[in-house]
Amino acid sequence: MKTLKYVFLLLLLLFVAWAVYIATLESSYDVTRTKIIKAPSEVVYKYVNDYKNWPAWSPWIEREPLATLTYGDKTNGEGANYNWKGEILGEGSMETIESKFPDSIKQKITFITPFESESDIYWIFNPTDEGVEVVWGMKGKMDFFFKAFSAFNGGMDKQIGPDFERGLFKLDSVVEVDMKKYSINTNGVSIRGGGYYLYTTTSCKINEMKEKMMEMMSLTSTYAMENNIPTAGAPFALYHQLDTENNAVIFSCAIPISEKIITAPNSGIQTGLLKPFKAVKITLKGNYDYLKEAWDSAYKFIADNNLEPTVGVATLEVYLTDSLSTPNPADWVTEIFIPVNQ
Repeated sequence: MKTLKYVFLLLLLLFVAWAVYIATLESSYDVTRTKIIKAPSEVVYKYVNDYKNWPAWSPWIEREPLATLTYGDKTNGEGANYNWKGEILGEGSMETIESKFPDSIKQKITFITPFESESDIYWIFNPTDEGVEVVWGMKGKMDFFFKAFSAFNGGMDKQIGPDFERGLFKLDSVVEVDMKKYSINTNGVSIRGGGYYLYTTTSCKINEMKEKMMEMMSLTSTYAMENNIPTAGAPFALYHQLDTENNAVIFSCAIPISEKIITAPNSGIQTGLLKPFKAVKITLKGNYDYLKEAWDSAYKFIADNNLEPTVGVATLEVYLTDSLSTPNPADWVTEIFIPVNQ
């Protein structure tokens, strides 16, 4: 009996020591993980900001894909919310408190079961030369029992950190896949309208064309702005000669205008007139990396339909979007026009 009394006293002392230890632990926690994602911050931001995108990358939903998800009337931006309920995940909700496109997002996460608690979720998107640095964090305060549970399981960083790492890894993967989406639509034969345009022309190696095109488009658009010349449509490129065997190309970069303009001497900018012509039209939605495939589709259509390309008339690439207003390459739209006789 005396032995049992000592055992009970020892257990009581251990419990008191353990309780004192738990009470002295830091109540606040702030767990963060960071990852560089090779994408524009606007693209990654939009993927995080809309809760309907979360099933594609959330580490928790991955753990229980059959959990019930209920979305509010609004799923993105301030006031957006969703709830979950599952055997593994328990029950809880999340709400967006602040949304500052494309820099940061603040959210409130509430757990109902298996225990009640609230935490603040925050996201920071820092543009870098490689893409965007994504910071995902969770902070809050723990009561005694929450601290005890956390301590027993190795601390909050050990509990939450691996989930954040997994989530950021999956977010990177789904954004990469999303940015690579593309489609090529053969529109058939149509009449391409004409009109005046400002342009500059150069010749270079085919592998230098991308860099040259950026310089020329900038030069042409800057000239139009500085001289208060209103544009009348999307910019385009005219391909005059393409010699793949010798890696050479002659092309122009152009901006449509509403009337003929006499450009300044030595400006490097000229005014041209594009006459309407019959052409095979192909529409690419996606990154410019798929332009070759789009051109191949156009020439295949020409061959399959016994059409004949018009000699001496330049082919066109019309850029309906740009990377500034449309950061996701999957949403870029380019139209190709190859003149044909019919």
